[in-house]
Amino acid sequence: MTTALTEPVGTDAVDAFAERLLASALGAVDVMTVYVGDRLGWYRSLAEHGASTAAELAERTGTHPRYAREWLEQQAVTGILRLSETVTDGGQRFELAPGAGEVLTDPRSLNYLAPLARFFAAAGAVMPELLDAYRTGGGVSWERFGADAREAQADMNRPWFEELPQAFAAIPGVASVLSRPGAKIADVGTGAGWSAIALAEAHPGLRVHGFDIDEPSIAMARRGAEEAGVADRVTFHNADGDGLENYGPFDAAFAFECIHDMPRPVDVLAAMRSAVPDGPVVVMDEAVGEELVAPGGDVERLMYGFSLFCCLPDGMSHQPSAATGTVMRPGVFRDYARAAGFENVEVLPIEDFAFFRFYSLTR
Repeated sequence: MTTALTEPVGTDAVDAFAERLLASALGAVDVMTVYVGDRLGWYRSLAEHGASTAAELAERTGTHPRYAREWLEQQAVTGILRLSETVTDGGQRFELAPGAGEVLTDPRSLNYLAPLARFFAAAGAVMPELLDAYRTGGGVSWERFGADAREAQADMNRPWFEELPQAFAAIPGVASVLSRPGAKIADVGTGAGWSAIALAEAHPGLRVHGFDIDEPSIAMARRGAEEAGVADRVTFHNADGDGLENYGPFDAAFAFECIHDMPRPVDVLAAMRSAVPDGPVVVMDEAVGEELVAPGGDVERLMYGFSLFCCLPDGMSHQPSAATGTVMRPGVFRDYARAAGFENVEVLPIEDFAFFRFYSLTR
């Protein structure tokens, strides 16, 4: 009997897989160097000042010119930067390649992807803990991933969260509540608060209560609300979903990109149901497929990356845990919603919204 280990494999298949792994390694190098350029401010400096030598870039950013030169050369070789036609006595100048500036430096752009590098750098920093969790069935809590993961998640979501008012404007049942003067809504798992802030900015009569259990994220959210001028109508609480009952009732409740992280998703959904006697309950989560398909598309490949290196270990760090992971398929979510007392789960007609799907939950 032949097995997967003994079955003859053609040379072409071996070569193709070797090439794939090499390409992945090159991509990993790019991600690591993007992290360096992002955290040291090198991309922002190039975007602001244009073509620069290593000495000029290092001087502006308080970094060492020899490391700056090596990074600049690598970035040019990989195509993120390009060589400028201008050469000075101080050496070759480098500038951002077309399109790279927006993707790497514009935090309000829907194409802003620099935070991805921060996220996976955070996972790399706790890799020994992740391996231990894989062996023992334990977990790695969100706080262990530190500022890189926290800020990466906030910065990746912010541009899309700022699109929420426009997305909900096309959903009559949601729009009517958000635009009602004095309406009070809950934002469960608010993180850095950009969803709560965006909804409050778009609806001057709206009062928003954001809930999260990560104190540094709450501090970020409060600073953001102050800077946006909505702190008088947006309040953030260090409490999980069960804490809704202490601040309700609400006219609507939302959970943006967080239910899959929660160890007790049914309890949180049940608390949302109880806190909203008559109004919309909306959950935005990952737009993964109804079932596992292998090989799969890029969205699922990315979601499994988030799940393996953050979301599942975080969820497993609090026991008992549903251990959902990032790839929460629609059927799994429907089961959670029905166990929480909702009779119907409908997918809202909001399309082309990054990697996300919107669910409306009704009694």
